[in-house]
Amino acid sequence: MTDILWTRPEGPSHATFVFAHGAGAGMNANFMERFAQAAAAVGLTVARFEFDYMAKRALTGKKTPPPRADKLVGEYQRAVQTVAEQTDGALIVGGKSMGSRVAAMLAGSGSLPRRVAGVACLGYPFHPTGKPDLEHWRLAPLEEAKRPVLVLQGDRDQFGNQTELAELTLPDHVALQYLEDGNHDFAPRGASPATWDGNIKIAAKAVADFAQHLTAE
Repeated sequence: MTDILWTRPEGPSHATFVFAHGAGAGMNANFMERFAQAAAAVGLTVARFEFDYMAKRALTGKKTPPPRADKLVGEYQRAVQTVAEQTDGALIVGGKSMGSRVAAMLAGSGSLPRRVAGVACLGYPFHPTGKPDLEHWRLAPLEEAKRPVLVLQGDRDQFGNQTELAELTLPDHVALQYLEDGNHDFAPRGASPATWDGNIKIAAKAVADFAQHLTAE
């Protein structure tokens, strides 16, 4: 069974966010911990898990690369099933970077559980870094998702910044919100009026509002 790291709100929970990590850092990474705490503070239960390749890194100390994103969809589905067995109410699937891409792929599959109300992508990897040519863009998971999608993206994200994304037309079920002067981790530059903590809190509130909107429909 998939090991789940829970972060729960002190009061009522609006929904449970199944939160997958990015390609290079696991569920205990600084960004993951900060976001989980910020999300719990605004009423979301957060369920973090690790893909098998990342869990093996902790055991072997070897930084093996992740499998192709589509090869991780089955693992994500098992994590969702584990979370569903331990919770009531709506589920939001999503993640950081690669984890968000895998979640979006799951949301386009025929095996998506009915309790999944939407997808929240934090720093979606629209294209490989340094390869913004259209043939490298990873739009299919967003376009094919069978649930509403919220993408939270730093203005300066090297995997798809605001200037690049302005050229795109995303489907109606995909909403895009930017974090001021944020990089791939939502962190702004030192001279910016924005702060990393502030951007993470804004993103967490956006996911909580997204979940509340979907569960109220």
